[in-house]
Amino acid sequence: PKMTDCDLTLGGIHFTKALNGADLQVSDSAGTVTFRAKPNADYFVDPNDGKLSQNDAAVLLTEVDNSKPFTLQGKLRTGFTPDGLYNAATFFVYANDTLFQKFCFEQDERGNHRVVTVRTDGTSDDNNHEVFNEAEYIYYKISSDTRTIASYYSLDGKQWQMVRLYKNRYPNPLYLGICSQAPQSEECVSTFEELSLTTDNVGDFRMGE
Repeated sequence: PKMTDCDLTLGGIHFTKALNGADLQVSDSAGTVTFRAKPNADYFVDPNDGKLSQNDAAVLLTEVDNSKPFTLQGKLRTGFTPDGLYNAATFFVYANDTLFQKFCFEQDERGNHRVVTVRTDGTSDDNNHEVFNEAEYIYYKISSDTRTIASYYSLDGKQWQMVRLYKNRYPNPLYLGICSQAPQSEECVSTFEELSLTTDNVGDFRMGE
């Protein structure tokens, strides 16, 4: 994949890097960021001999200083479709093509809409969490105090549930970003609202508050 420079301020976040032409896939209207996925594109390093590996999804990124705390938060709405297997609106933590994390509101093999985390360190794992078929949107948050990094979801933006926590071994600089993915379909139009990126961390890593 090709990382290029860009200069976009969307939803209050200044994005400076684009993977696979992501800056051409987004638009902003009144604080709502619309992200059109590249067809049949994904970011995943298959642990089974690389058979399903892809690194062609469009990802929009902003650089952060990983020696300092950060919290990325927003309201995600995925462009789910009847045939959109693995369609997802996604938060990204990205160091390079073999060291990153995805935090997705994703359509699974049974058509369920669920919270999914994928952590890649050499190869990718794949973790399916709660299902929210009736939810039109979901709130996500990723927070680091420089030592620990954790991911949380919320249905109301107030009460948070942790789904993943691990040691922050990412290098500096590090990139945070957004993505709309459509690994096995032609279309996924996702939106991101209430985006914020702050230089602090949650006070309680178990509660996400």
